Amino acid sequence: MANATQRSPLHGFLAPDSIAIIGASADPTKRGYKAMVGLIKDGYAGRIYPINPKVDTVLGVKAYRSLADIPGTADLALICTPAASVPGLLVECGKKGVKGAVVLASGFRETGRPDGIKLEQEMLAAAHQSGVRVIGPNTSGMFNLHKKVNLLALNNVKAGDIGLISQSGNMLLSLVLEAERNGHVGFSTYAGPGNQADIGFNDYLRYLGEDPHTRVATLYVEGFRDGRRFLDAARKITALKPVVVYKSGSTEAGQRAASSHTGALAGSYAMTVDVLRQVGVSVVQHSDEILPVAEGLGLLQKARGKRVAVVADGGGQATIASDRLAEAGLELAELSETTRRRLGEILFPQASLLNPVDVAGSSDANPALLADCLEIVAADDNVDSIFLVGMFGGYYTRFAEDLLGGEMRGAEAMIELARRSDKPLIVYSLYAPVNPPALRRLHEAGLPVYSSIEHAVRVLSALGERGIYLAACTGQKAVPTVVPERAAQLAFAEAQAAGRDLFEYEAKNLLRAHGVAVPEELLAGSADDLASIAARFGDQPLAMKVVSKDILHKSDAGGVKLNVRGEAGMRVAFDEIMAASRAYDSQAVIKGVLLTPMARKGVEVIIGVIRDPIFGPVLMFGLGGIFVEILEDVAFRAIPLSPHDASSMLEQIKSRKILAGVRGEAAVDKAALVDLLLKVSSLVEAYPELIELDLNPVIARPDGYAVVDARVIVSRKPLAAKEAWR
Repeated sequence: MANATQRSPLHGFLAPDSIAIIGASADPTKRGYKAMVGLIKDGYAGRIYPINPKVDTVLGVKAYRSLADIPGTADLALICTPAASVPGLLVECGKKGVKGAVVLASGFRETGRPDGIKLEQEMLAAAHQSGVRVIGPNTSGMFNLHKKVNLLALNNVKAGDIGLISQSGNMLLSLVLEAERNGHVGFSTYAGPGNQADIGFNDYLRYLGEDPHTRVATLYVEGFRDGRRFLDAARKITALKPVVVYKSGSTEAGQRAASSHTGALAGSYAMTVDVLRQVGVSVVQHSDEILPVAEGLGLLQKARGKRVAVVADGGGQATIASDRLAEAGLELAELSETTRRRLGEILFPQASLLNPVDVAGSSDANPALLADCLEIVAADDNVDSIFLVGMFGGYYTRFAEDLLGGEMRGAEAMIELARRSDKPLIVYSLYAPVNPPALRRLHEAGLPVYSSIEHAVRVLSALGERGIYLAACTGQKAVPTVVPERAAQLAFAEAQAAGRDLFEYEAKNLLRAHGVAVPEELLAGSADDLASIAARFGDQPLAMKVVSKDILHKSDAGGVKLNVRGEAGMRVAFDEIMAASRAYDSQAVIKGVLLTPMARKGVEVIIGVIRDPIFGPVLMFGLGGIFVEILEDVAFRAIPLSPHDASSMLEQIKSRKILAGVRGEAAVDKAALVDLLLKVSSLVEAYPELIELDLNPVIARPDGYAVVDARVIVSRKPLAAKEAWR
């Protein structure tokens, strides 16, 4: 973990030894009452200072007229008063040395109204001036169950190792109730970030990463305020412990709701998911997956890969499990000949020895036999994780009571296997909702049991993803930093001075200067230049494109001619391009016509970079043509990319088989594409003036690639690197 000098300042008040309740009350409908009840009922051992000028005591605890009257200081202040009072109270907190404050009130930036925005700015200024860190405003509060700090006065919340940060108080309640039904899951610290006016998700994640009571950090996110800092924090924390995120706003309607709820900036959902997974975060797609995945990762941590062995006592559920595994991108492990032979020695002849293994009634009289099957498949080097599917735990109910002993022996054998093996064991049982003795024993020993095949498969997927991520990040070499070229810097300066973007040939010169394969091209400023260009290119077919800062969509303007041959053909095409472009925009400043050989046949791909307001520079890769325009089959990664990031983009897209060659076509040079992605990533970091880049198409071939078209959008003012990509 971080050393003492790097320790998160949130420890000082998320694990407080003294708490001031500003607005403490004896009225059961008030939050100041509920907070007092929660602290007293749970046996909080620290000092409690109720602040209420109208009473002498609150629930038997001495009250104080103001914060200034309390003896000493308080680590944490819970502010239960109206929004308008908050800035002044934060100043009082600062004078008393309070480290952090929870601001419950709404009526700030989340309203979208000027007065609410102004009040939040005043609150933040007061906090900064006073040195007080703020949770919220517009927050549901916080708890730390290992310190018995229960400011929400929630009942029956079990202390455990899942740290939780949720922008929704109702989502917190949902997870707490689900954990109560589960009976085996507990929480360490919870905080509602609210508007994130001061403390953001990155700060909370750093705290949970350092917290010894937290084994897995779990976050419900409607919107990030500073996504770049969150990615930096997550990259460090996921190397130490699992991080689970559910990001709402996957649809337009959801994004609008998130914005109205918290004032959060909601970017592209697909992009957010990709960049979170890039730094090792386990992203869940459905809210009912949050707790199962957090529990599974907390208990089992990781798998070596995605190859799963399924052992089932029913063919139907084995088939369902196989379907869900395939949909999740997992693989049914190919069992070795030795494994199949050993299984055949203990199972009935009618049993299926392929994966999934269907014991076909072999365990009906001896449920402990399932543990023997798990032992056998666990020894197979082709297996990364093991999935038991069926009715284990309920044999004694379904068939005969004297089978309970066999089930308990089977449970003990599974527990021993889990202790010895590095291959996680996941159990799905249709009897899980009634929690019979054998399943209770598995739970007690730290083996997760699920009542849903879908949830179990999502956990298996998360375990595999985490294992692959950790292995890939070990020993990754840093990509060399690009040294900016003087000519490119001058081109950017000239474009900024003229208030334009780079011309296509300037963009290609930039790429070419940094080792990117770009076909040769020549600029004809007038028809007089065509003779020398024709001599250079000969009779090969050429593409001709107008060059003008005023004509962005060259094809729409008639500014593109293809398969042009020879000087005579070039002259005709030149005149037609100039005439069509002037007809399209009579005021356009035309610099000339760019000529380049037609690209050889290959697979069209697109590479783009955007400056996202939340996550900074993000690179996109996908197949070109209809695949990007209609199917939106693309992958995103935050810059800078590692070699693993780049190669994983090629494997992520659904149409990746086209890159491998179909219908007799040769596979493209994937290594060359990975190199191109890394070069683009480094180039973007080196030129802060570059705010958007579009390489479309890039023609990928078995012997490399060629960038056919390039567009670079330029910042309209000179920027320092840190300013450009914040």
